Amino acid sequence: MLNWDDEPTLPKAPAAAQAAGGYTPHAAVVMSAHTPKQDPLFAEGGATGLEDIKMGGARIRVDEKKIINCRADLNQLVPFKYKWAWEKYLAACNNHWMPQEIQMGADIALWQDPKGLTDDERMIIKRSLGFFSTADSLVANNLVLAVYKHLTNPECRQYLLRQAFEEAIHTHAYQYCIESLGLDEAEVFNMYREVPSIHDKAAWSLPFTQSLADPDFHTGTPEMDRRFLRDMIAFYVVFEGIFFYVGFVQLLSFGRRNKMIGVSEQIQYIMRDEAMHMNFGIDVINQIKLENPHLWNAEFQEEVLGMIKEATELEIKYAHDTMPRGVLGLNASMFNEYMKFIANRRCSQIGLKQLYPGAENPFPWMSEVMDLKKEKNFFETRVTEYQTGGALSWD
Repeated sequence: MLNWDDEPTLPKAPAAAQAAGGYTPHAAVVMSAHTPKQDPLFAEGGATGLEDIKMGGARIRVDEKKIINCRADLNQLVPFKYKWAWEKYLAACNNHWMPQEIQMGADIALWQDPKGLTDDERMIIKRSLGFFSTADSLVANNLVLAVYKHLTNPECRQYLLRQAFEEAIHTHAYQYCIESLGLDEAEVFNMYREVPSIHDKAAWSLPFTQSLADPDFHTGTPEMDRRFLRDMIAFYVVFEGIFFYVGFVQLLSFGRRNKMIGVSEQIQYIMRDEAMHMNFGIDVINQIKLENPHLWNAEFQEEVLGMIKEATELEIKYAHDTMPRGVLGLNASMFNEYMKFIANRRCSQIGLKQLYPGAENPFPWMSEVMDLKKEKNFFETRVTEYQTGGALSWD
């Protein structure tokens, strides 16, 4: 019979667990009486953050930190080595927003009015929401199930956590738009398995996540490091930097004509977030190149150029599929030039030659939208500079 007055009997820590200097761990701490087997991931690649916590370990030095294949403790955020990653994290936090803050009443009235929008305009709205509604889930899966494990820097991981939250907000925003307009949720969310041009973009990207999510994958060799770099380019440069842009132009064009202003405003916020995601990813890619110049050989550069070319062709195909006729002052052929212009920009950002010399931007107003320095003046329907709770005056 138990007697609650009795003192609990705790097992004694094994003698081998007693460290030098007289330290004896609490008996509740699980410690091995023998030297633990080295984590094979750590042995061949970098730390994961799941290594044993060793009493008396040395403090972290800045020069021990690396973007990939770092062997320093990943659970210690400071000292910062990549301050740009921390600054991007803080900027993202300051840009926090939630979908339900945006009014959808005018959009609902316009959508329900049989004469409010043309059939072509309605198809653009549905196809755009159909692509975006699952696209951000694919990006989040890539972050959480693939990239985070192998990006061995705590300040960069801090940004990845914020980015993953923002991807969830974006999926929430699409669901909010779909629900507000009374669309068939099953039809819209399943478009990536029903509409060829949407399916092809999603299907193109998935193997890159599957590659890094392979339990046998680890960085630490030129071949595997290049594989990781390839995935980063596939999602940050291609998926977020190319595959989103036809939809962005189309949905923002509604707002420019005072139509579907709630949906357009959601996209304005999402695009601001996505621009920051892409810029972070490009900084990581360029840092990996700087620290590992042997990875960026001519053969790999040609492979990356091939990826960007494929993506550009897929996005142009998507433009023609969603816009068989001219609408909103746009036509599909304009996107032939625009996506080549965007592809050139992405190439330049990671140090590659341009694929389409001379391509020009047929939508100069998009350059204004993408200039983050002008974001304070971009949104006209509400204040976009958020204050954190601690900065508010409750008087």
